[in-house]
Amino acid sequence: MPKPRGYYQIDLPQRQYRQFNSGTFPYSFEYPVYGEITKDTNMTGAKPETPYWINIDFPTLGGRIYLSYKQVTPAQPIYKLIEDAYTMSVDAHDKRADYIEESVFHNDSTHVHGLFYKVGGNAASAYQFFATDSSKHFLRGALYFDVTPNADSLKPVNEFLKTDIEHILHTLRWN
Repeated sequence: MPKPRGYYQIDLPQRQYRQFNSGTFPYSFEYPVYGEITKDTNMTGAKPETPYWINIDFPTLGGRIYLSYKQVTPAQPIYKLIEDAYTMSVDAHDKRADYIEESVFHNDSTHVHGLFYKVGGNAASAYQFFATDSSKHFLRGALYFDVTPNADSLKPVNEFLKTDIEHILHTLRWN
């Protein structure tokens, strides 16, 4: 008799956070101690125009949050950055997603606000977001795993890291 399909048990780490504040970066935040900050060289090739693009790697969970920062300028106005983020967050995942929920967040004391996207189904990324102050700073983020997307098997880790993403956004400060 065949055995039913099963998934590996995932031991999730205990939540603790530490500060990311490089001093040379235009932003700072708290991130999980089980995450590792690395320079994003995959997409940028360490180009001079993208010095503030980083990743938060979760080696024990097989995930990565990609963070890309852009300064709002006349050449890169806020509406264009938001449009690009929407294209990468929603349009790129719309074909595979069962649904896409968007929620607005605001932190008036730190001038951080933006949109958080929850992408349901077997899309490549379950969570995407952007944060801005609307005048100078724009940070986009996306959570990916190094596996073929399977919403059922990734659900525990996605939900676990969702809390960490929310913590990052809640502690985000513009320098």
